[in-house]
Amino acid sequence: MSVSEIQLFQILKNKLGEKEAQTLVTFVQEEVKAEFDNRREVLATKEDIANVHKSIYVVGLVQFLAIIGSVLLIVNFMLK
Repeated sequence: MSVSEIQLFQILKNKLGEKEAQTLVTFVQEEVKAEFDNRREVLATKEDIANVHKSIYVVGLVQFLAIIGSVLLIVNFMLK
């Protein structure tokens, strides 16, 4: 148990009794862990962010090359 869990247990023990306090603290621990596990699934990792940056770079480079190619084709067409 962490310090906050021990403090919660001590407070509840005075009000509810030892067995009920332990049951409630255990329930809270499990619920917090379950909620954390659910939210962890949607968090991005450093690897995810790095992959997005690489993708953005590649897409930007391809767009840049497409624009340069288009401009060169237009200029070439106008000069003929």
